[in-house]
Amino acid sequence: MDSQEVGDLLEECVVAAAAAAAAAAAQRSSQPTEAERLNHRSCTDSLSAGLASLLQEAMDMKWPFVPEKWQYKHSVSARDKTNLSDLISKHLPQLLAVLKASIVAREVSTALAVVFLVDRYLYWTDESTRLLKITKLLHRCRPDTPVAPQLVIRQARVYLNSGKLQKAEYILSSLINNSRATGCWVYHTESDRTLVQAVSVQVRGMILQKLGLWLEAAELIWASLVGYYSLPQPDKKGIGTSLGLLANILVSMNDEDFRTFRTDQNKELSLLGNVSHRLLSAAQAAKMAVVYSQYTSLYVLTNVVTQGTCLLSYSFSVECPSSQRQSFLQQAREAFSIGLLTDTEGKQVTSKQELHTFLKAAFSLTVTHKWLGTPQKVVTQATQACHKALTHFYDYCHAASQDKDSLCAEIMHLVTQVKLLLRVEPFFNSDRGSFIPDSYRNIADTSVNFTLAGFSKLMQRFQKYRASLCETTNSNCKGTKDEPDGARLCITALGTTMDPLNTECSTEACKVAKGTPQGEEPHLRDSDSSAGLPPQHSDQSTTQGSTDELGSSWQNFSLSGSGSSWPSSSGYVGSSATEAGAEDRNQNFPTTEVDDSFLLLPDKNMKRDLHVSGSTVNSRTVPRLATPATSSSNSSLATPHPNLQCASTEPSTASSFDIVEMNEVSSAEKKDYRALLAGVCHDCLMKRLHNDETQFKLKEHRAVHSALHLKFSKAQGLWTARETCVYIGEPMGKKGKQRAAIWVQFLHQEERLSSYVGKDYLKPKQIQFHLGDVERQMTAQYYVTEFNKSLYDRDVMAQIYFIPSEALLILDGDEIVGCVSVEPYMLGDFVKLTNNTGKKDKSFQATEYGLAFGHFTYIFSDYQEVVVDLQGWVTANGKGLTYLTDPQIHSTRTPRGPSNFAARGLRYFLEEQHGPECNGICQLLQLAPVVGQPHVPT
Repeated sequence: MDSQEVGDLLEECVVAAAAAAAAAAAQRSSQPTEAERLNHRSCTDSLSAGLASLLQEAMDMKWPFVPEKWQYKHSVSARDKTNLSDLISKHLPQLLAVLKASIVAREVSTALAVVFLVDRYLYWTDESTRLLKITKLLHRCRPDTPVAPQLVIRQARVYLNSGKLQKAEYILSSLINNSRATGCWVYHTESDRTLVQAVSVQVRGMILQKLGLWLEAAELIWASLVGYYSLPQPDKKGIGTSLGLLANILVSMNDEDFRTFRTDQNKELSLLGNVSHRLLSAAQAAKMAVVYSQYTSLYVLTNVVTQGTCLLSYSFSVECPSSQRQSFLQQAREAFSIGLLTDTEGKQVTSKQELHTFLKAAFSLTVTHKWLGTPQKVVTQATQACHKALTHFYDYCHAASQDKDSLCAEIMHLVTQVKLLLRVEPFFNSDRGSFIPDSYRNIADTSVNFTLAGFSKLMQRFQKYRASLCETTNSNCKGTKDEPDGARLCITALGTTMDPLNTECSTEACKVAKGTPQGEEPHLRDSDSSAGLPPQHSDQSTTQGSTDELGSSWQNFSLSGSGSSWPSSSGYVGSSATEAGAEDRNQNFPTTEVDDSFLLLPDKNMKRDLHVSGSTVNSRTVPRLATPATSSSNSSLATPHPNLQCASTEPSTASSFDIVEMNEVSSAEKKDYRALLAGVCHDCLMKRLHNDETQFKLKEHRAVHSALHLKFSKAQGLWTARETCVYIGEPMGKKGKQRAAIWVQFLHQEERLSSYVGKDYLKPKQIQFHLGDVERQMTAQYYVTEFNKSLYDRDVMAQIYFIPSEALLILDGDEIVGCVSVEPYMLGDFVKLTNNTGKKDKSFQATEYGLAFGHFTYIFSDYQEVVVDLQGWVTANGKGLTYLTDPQIHSTRTPRGPSNFAARGLRYFLEEQHGPECNGICQLLQLAPVVGQPHVPT
């Protein structure tokens, strides 16, 4: 079946389910006709014996998740090497016919069992929204009919992907804390409960991964591994998925957190091998994930691309011996090639995630070939094919069902071109059912001693927080009888509105929240959310700032040496004008907005080092950051360790990076690009990129570019880059005082199925402004993580998170021509708790936590900084989860700027916004009073 046919059949099922739900709500006892009963019987009788058996097992609640044949077997026979998705795909028309006939005949149990069976396949074909809508409507008809935990967790996954993290958190917390179900689902064994908890913890780890909390995410993923291993028959699919997630998390984690994670004596980390380097441990975890999931092409593709990314990143690291660099690049090439070879002849790719991962594999293989010395002409052609494919992929994500198949075919055609250009050859594989080469099967099956008791002990560590979150967003489906162990989780209580979580159901049947835009694609909506304007009537939205008379520009730095540039693409126009004039100081702004500010530097005396003395830029001399030529080189890297000084301490353009003439490449400059990919200290990067004269402005949307993906670690003061490909999409129609929101899709985004928002300045700005925005938000995240630990230690379960922010350096050929900060898209009601002077909104209890957080930050920073201008998304009562973005920081550590009011800003907070009296949260944390202390600035 093509996408259009599937969509049409599901829509017919939605209509039928809506009619049944309406009849139930009106208490009309409409009985099915004899013809409808006969049609239902005829459809079910037409199923093959295997499918009929599966359907009956689903109705009997034999398992909480539909299993693969190979999933729980130590020795896998040839008959076990098929996947459920193949069976479902082959018989999808029959199953959807049974689904519709069951709905019409009011056979809700059968209908929900069919939904259960087709759920995973339709998730990979991007049809979960309609299938979950059918599930909710059926649950409204018969609230006591069992709904499988797999479907409840699917709703949490969809919420995660669409940016509704609070709702996802509630579902997962309920399942983790009490192993709750919907309707009257029965767990036949204790191991079934363990499995549901393990999957829930795993998905919750994905939420923390999305929030950039790498250590906390790794702890949860590790807990899920213990759960999967401790089952009577270890869950190979679950183990493989968690190992792959752990590998991705380790890639992004800083070395300090990795040491904390690895040295925990309560963990049996022999799984990750004996290597101590973070990236090699990640590569080992990913390779194990590949082996565990070798019979499913999508899982192999996903995990092997992660493995290749780890090996490619390690090849740039300082710890990688020069003599082994070529070897690790070759291993990365092999991994990406294996991933591309999962696209077997005649296979139809229908998954957004699979398409994205194929593209990432193709682009990453191209990058690897560049560093291995493949001829520049071949690299350029492969890169251009990846660019075209990403353009089609963006269109695919926004296309109607009838257009998706042709776009998918075009994308895979371009991926095939890359395979041919880079000569990807089949590998030797003696196992026809497997998607991996024989060489991968040499991984020893590590023996681990994980038990159900050990997993239960791990769950107790999370129980306190989970129980609290369940209480703050309690759900009770009144359509079912209260159980002795408490209210059951109601899937229909968790609608898709943007209002605060509403979990109440009506007396007769559970209601879908009023005004729910069913079937919406969150990344297509023009809503007041991550990029939306907050309510403009609130005086609270005002944030003060002032005009910065620094020149406004992006830098025109080269990123290539001889013969290694990326293909040129238009869309950016350079000029040498200097911004002047003042803007309004007081204006409401959206979550995409942040006032101009100087960079936050660790030493207040470092300001002079930021300026390039005597630098001039014109059409003949352009600052360039040189990459090495495509031929391999064993030259040493510039030392990127954050504790080491820059290579040059003179206040000039020379540091660990060197500005060179347009055609000037020397062996010294070849280190620059590698150093950036390995990791560069904040001061080094700022000094290298600082320039007050050259200006650039994004002139074109719907354009694809090669880019450098920059992440900042506050704990280490380190910027780390990865080469990626980015599509700059349409403006979201939301503008603040200084920035506008645009849709962005890039190959190395943390969540492949999530939407990302880019924040672009309306007027040309220096590149340090963009990087400063990211550094400031990640600094706030660093502080709030410590604040959350203090709350947790005192049994306060409210948690505040700052959405992680990253930077994309846009490349046009061999030059940096732009920069945009990006963060995950969030859905929900956007609120402003405080501004950057004295205003606060007392109507939200979350504001109390925000003020206590500012007080905590002031003390934690040794009375030198305070985080203000708190805005984002809160739960209805303010006691649960709060997600924030675009903070400001008043600091006496760094030069005063337009939104950093330094000592005056600290006084604003201490004397006006916080005030002389501490609130209950401050008192609970035993924070020192803000007045009467010698450290209060005067």
